[in-house]
Amino acid sequence: MKLEKDIYHSKKLSFSKRTWLLIIGIIFIAATLRSPLTSVGPIIAPIRDSLGISNVLAGFLTTIPLLAFALISPVVPWLSRRFGMEITLFCSLCLLTLGIVIRSFGSITFLVIGTFLIGVAIAFGNVLLPSLLKLSFPLHIGLMTGFYSASMNISATIASGVSVPITERTAFGWQGALGIWSILTVVALLLWLPQLKNRVATVSDVKPIMKATSNSFWLSPIAWAVTCFMGLQSMLFYSTSAWLPEILVTNGLTAEKAGWMFSLLQLAQLPMTFITPILVGRLKDQRIAVVGVAALFLIGYGGVLVDGSVLIPLWMIAIGIAGGAAFGIAMMFFTLRTDTHTEAANLSGMAQSFGYLLAAVGPVLFGFLYDLTTTWTSSMFIFLVGSLALLASGMIAGQNKKIGYS
Repeated sequence: MKLEKDIYHSKKLSFSKRTWLLIIGIIFIAATLRSPLTSVGPIIAPIRDSLGISNVLAGFLTTIPLLAFALISPVVPWLSRRFGMEITLFCSLCLLTLGIVIRSFGSITFLVIGTFLIGVAIAFGNVLLPSLLKLSFPLHIGLMTGFYSASMNISATIASGVSVPITERTAFGWQGALGIWSILTVVALLLWLPQLKNRVATVSDVKPIMKATSNSFWLSPIAWAVTCFMGLQSMLFYSTSAWLPEILVTNGLTAEKAGWMFSLLQLAQLPMTFITPILVGRLKDQRIAVVGVAALFLIGYGGVLVDGSVLIPLWMIAIGIAGGAAFGIAMMFFTLRTDTHTEAANLSGMAQSFGYLLAAVGPVLFGFLYDLTTTWTSSMFIFLVGSLALLASGMIAGQNKKIGYS
């Protein structure tokens, strides 16, 4: 069996049948990591009315997965080392399928339990896929991260777009709109099966090679900067998804036009999730990219705050480009700031644990400020302050440095 360092220092990548199977498997797993989540928001009203739940519980459905991400992410690297990355991902897909099915049974209890299981399962993919890309494609990390990010966001966009038609135009209702994504996870499971017999030995299977200790992560300014960057871009994404359409309606747009503007934002985001990892992977220093992202966020959110209707398409495009690029940069930081796939998994686990706790606070704080002031102005400043904090953390994380060893 090959050691991780043998794979890492290989000078060329052989696109064999096994390699293509791995690429396809990764793409389909990535597609399962957002679609079960983005399918909920557009049909939250039918779910609420059907089950007779409060707005608080309905809104909490979007927070449960984020809390699960934060809770589970720290233990994912340990489980991966214990059972192997391939088996761990396979089991997470099984759990994800189970959670999607349970969630669509049509009761409050099943809805909450299924949503939590979905969050737990997705946490494994969130943490392990960047690590797997570093292990399997060390010379093509930018390109493969682009495929991974684009697959995730394309499926997320499709899921948010088809939920309402499935709910309103079929006999399956909102249960079918939520449950249909189990088909995608089953396909991903079948495509991942060949990887169960292709396990490659890693440095954790043998004598450690340049392995960073746990303390080096917790004491590293770079690690904490990556964590803050990950959390802040997630906070901006989930807060935007939860509240921006309603802000646009308050600013004078119809609900239908506000929906189209949010779709424009998502479309602007898609190409950046693919292009950005490729571009920043070629840079020794990513700080210039961070500056560009923060500037676009400030332009977009500032435009919505100052000019609520006239140039809305321009502000949506700016926010979408910035959001897609920020996500791509965050994913690349896990591999660019580490030396081995084991370290990448540890950094990813740390960043996504604390990062998603921060992301979970954003939408709640946003709504709280609106209830307190009855205006979106104070809430909008969360976007502006968050963009500046993203810039500050990105300027540290974007330096050409690795996580220190101790």
